[in-house]
Amino acid sequence: MTSAHRPIIPLCLLLAAPLFAATAQAAGPTTEVVAKGLHNPWAVAFIGDGRMLVTERPGRMRVIGADGRVGDPLAGVPPVDAVGQGGLLDLVTDRDFARNRTVHFCYAEPGSGGMRNSTALASARLSADARSLENVKVIFSQQPKISSRLHFGCRIAQAEDGSLFLALGDRFQRMNDAQTLDNHHGKVVRVRTDGSAHPDNPFVRRSGALSEIWSYGHRNVQGATIGPGGRLWTIEHGPQGGDELNRTDAGKNYGWPVITYGENYGGGAIGAGITSQEGMEQPLVYWKPSIAPSGMAFVKGTQYGADWQGNLLVGSLKFRYLVRLVFDGDRVVREEKLLPDLAQRVRDVREGPDGFIYLLTDDREGQLLRLKPES
Repeated sequence: MTSAHRPIIPLCLLLAAPLFAATAQAAGPTTEVVAKGLHNPWAVAFIGDGRMLVTERPGRMRVIGADGRVGDPLAGVPPVDAVGQGGLLDLVTDRDFARNRTVHFCYAEPGSGGMRNSTALASARLSADARSLENVKVIFSQQPKISSRLHFGCRIAQAEDGSLFLALGDRFQRMNDAQTLDNHHGKVVRVRTDGSAHPDNPFVRRSGALSEIWSYGHRNVQGATIGPGGRLWTIEHGPQGGDELNRTDAGKNYGWPVITYGENYGGGAIGAGITSQEGMEQPLVYWKPSIAPSGMAFVKGTQYGADWQGNLLVGSLKFRYLVRLVFDGDRVVREEKLLPDLAQRVRDVREGPDGFIYLLTDDREGQLLRLKPES
């Protein structure tokens, strides 16, 4: 069976047990506020001693202390184009952070004259006093730069060998670029920490293809993580339906905009209105209607019990809750909606070194929350 015909499950049809079906059931998980007063926070990373580093979309990076105190903006953050969906976006600490204090972050990088922009990936050293970024180096810039306020993508995942995956949006009006290999629009790229293309990338020897490309046919990836077996997983926004969860493998074509389970804003088919085509990957699951998924994390720790281990947690911007996906092998068999009364856009989901899940809410008065196990 080819990937174009692999069975998939629309998550709108999955039947999940209700969280509060009876008063005798245990209450679902709740949250506690770790920090507040963050301006449209986008990503959180852990830097030791209970401290966290958070990005704010307008272009600031801050340390949050173990006591929840929000520090002043760090010096050294490069200029960002904080327009529309752009700004200072994703952030990860290097796998060897305890030794090298390196952080990797991506953002909307303005072009000369300020009329064009694209997604850039930078690396820097967090100073010993955690007040500034040092030795900031832009190691990758999406090409070409265009004038757009939309679909920057900008999620980072670090592979086990230290290389960096960066998910890139199609920039909205350039959606057809997602199907060609001479640009970075609608792609996932893989680079080494010096910015060079990974030598094992699938298109390094193909004439006319950019060597950084790992996969293509993406619309606007908003979540990325390394899952079981060291494989890359991504989650992306569809147009008015058709949000996708994918295992994102080397050289694969994920179909956008040729195939999609979404439709044009306001209604109407996109292109030929087809959902499958030979040589294009089907999502593992899709959402229709769209939930506008965001950050995601696999549960590895034991804080939430054995039933949660190996589950995938996904934030929803649109419906303002947390989604728990339960697997049977490599199949999603259950969707559970958590925190139905949260009423805040969930932008990032991370598992901390303490085994707890942390959420960022995207608002002008955003919060960093810790997920408390059900009582």
